[in-house]
Amino acid sequence: MQFQALLFDCDGVLVDSESITNSVLCSMLNESGWAISSEECLSRFIGKTVRSQAALIEAHTGQPLTDAWMAEFYARRNERLSAELVAIDGALAAVQQAHALCAGRIACASGADRAKVEMQLAKVGMEGYFAGRVFSGHEMPRSKPFPDVYLAAADALGVAPAQCLVVEDTVTGVAAGVAAGATVWAYFPSDQGHASADELLAAGASRVFPDMGQLPAMIRAQE
Repeated sequence: MQFQALLFDCDGVLVDSESITNSVLCSMLNESGWAISSEECLSRFIGKTVRSQAALIEAHTGQPLTDAWMAEFYARRNERLSAELVAIDGALAAVQQAHALCAGRIACASGADRAKVEMQLAKVGMEGYFAGRVFSGHEMPRSKPFPDVYLAAADALGVAPAQCLVVEDTVTGVAAGVAAGATVWAYFPSDQGHASADELLAAGASRVFPDMGQLPAMIRAQE
């Protein structure tokens, strides 16, 4: 097989979390004085950590982005995710088959905080496939679009980045995978709403695909 390891993003690839997180963030930004729409919030923050956008938030709210504000955001976000989160259609089967095809050499490499990633994987029944192989951009020198989290995942699996397939859904994430030296495929459902197929391809994705259930067959086709 062309690929020796698969590195999955989490939000928007494995779990349908982005609309939930965006709703919480948009509400809190409005409460803080930034009259931002849900659509603009998604466009500005998708694939990025909230802390990395501190200067932008402070410029629009006129208030410092405090640890207390972030703690409230995490708490409100996690409460909603715990109640509402579901897996992306076809993602669980795709993870199961990828795990078998790659002899267990799969990892989850997310820009989100570890607690969120591990909670989400557990909620949708995927945690066992990624046990000991969850990597958070919060724990790296730099988060996406820099390649650090994907380089760390590849290194932990003992596979050269050039032999890894990264599955992403955002321009930021695609750029991170490409910068790591991996092949990147972009999951692009028709209702994605935050990037076009052309933008994902321009960021370096070698292909886009609309259905996570198609992923195992696409991988097998590389044999």
